[in-house]
Amino acid sequence: MKDKNRDEIKNMPYVALEAKLEDLQDRIFKLKFRHSVTPLKNPLEIRKVRRNIARVKTFITHERKSK
Repeated sequence: MKDKNRDEIKNMPYVALEAKLEDLQDRIFKLKFRHSVTPLKNPLEIRKVRRNIARVKTFITHERKSK
């Protein structure tokens, strides 16, 4: 699963990476808010989203350096 996600992100253009990052940041905000009000069924979802944000930011950084 990780390799599939990584390959998917790696092949995305810079604009799509920026959009994905914005989407993930919005998603983690909503998850954290929901978790503070009522416990989530799967609190590990926050960790997954946080790690995906880090992956996307890493690929954005590499895209900037390669240009």
